[in-house]
Amino acid sequence: MRSSRTGRGPGAVVPVRPALLRGQGPAVAVVALGGAIGATARYAAGLLWPTAPGAFPWTTLLVNAVGCAAIGVLLVVIAEVRAAHPLIRPFLGTGVLGGFTTFSTYAVDVQQLIDHGEPGRALAYLLGTLLAALGAVWAAATATRLVLRRRSG
Repeated sequence: MRSSRTGRGPGAVVPVRPALLRGQGPAVAVVALGGAIGATARYAAGLLWPTAPGAFPWTTLLVNAVGCAAIGVLLVVIAEVRAAHPLIRPFLGTGVLGGFTTFSTYAVDVQQLIDHGEPGRALAYLLGTLLAALGAVWAAATATRLVLRRRSG
């Protein structure tokens, strides 16, 4: 680590940190690492349960619902139960779970259903995924709060 002289008194030396370690560098690094983990898990789910062209994309819907449920649990635990390291939320929430949930694939799936002459299925998927994701976050957060209340009281 280098150091530099400053105006903080005669001969004062203050360490100079590399640019990556200042500001948002650590958060960017943990989001990137978590995103790689989450996206790999999502890709593996797609390989294990592929969707045929024109078929209802159950795998993507399930991945998004499960990821949203995990986000509901995570946020209750780290925001309401105990203080977590400042990089936990970016790593798990934004990185792992943000990489795992796949709303870009959701949009592509809708377009592919339309392209395969399945506009009704596309609309059902569009609305179903939205409701499943929002419902999963709400249900998981509510259930987590209930379990935690019962354990503490």
